[in-house]
Amino acid sequence: MQTTRIRRPSRASGTELTPLLAGAATAVAGGGALLALTGTDSPLRAPLTLFFLIAAPAAGIAAALRGFDPFARALASLAGSVVLNMLVAQGMLATHRWSARGGVMAMAVISALILLLVLIRRHRAAKGQDL
Repeated sequence: MQTTRIRRPSRASGTELTPLLAGAATAVAGGGALLALTGTDSPLRAPLTLFFLIAAPAAGIAAALRGFDPFARALASLAGSVVLNMLVAQGMLATHRWSARGGVMAMAVISALILLLVLIRRHRAAKGQDL
């Protein structure tokens, strides 16, 4: 009779940690948006809100750049996120409507629209329709 052992990997692979890190980043970004929108006085309000303002549009842009190399995709999505934040801030300042809550709401809407357009494009591509 032969006994076989179950071999376990000595290290955790990066693919096992990816969903966990994505969930943690989503929770941190959501907490930052919630703190900014409610106006809570907390020492974590500024860093978490800044994380939301960078991560939310970066996630949408990264989803749109699915075919890129991972490093190029991360770099392009972070650069695009900074550009979108600067455009929103400049538009709010030009119209004299500057507020932290307004900026967070604008970035949330823009990020949601980007993700929605990506989902629509993928759905049409799966059906065989071109945009």
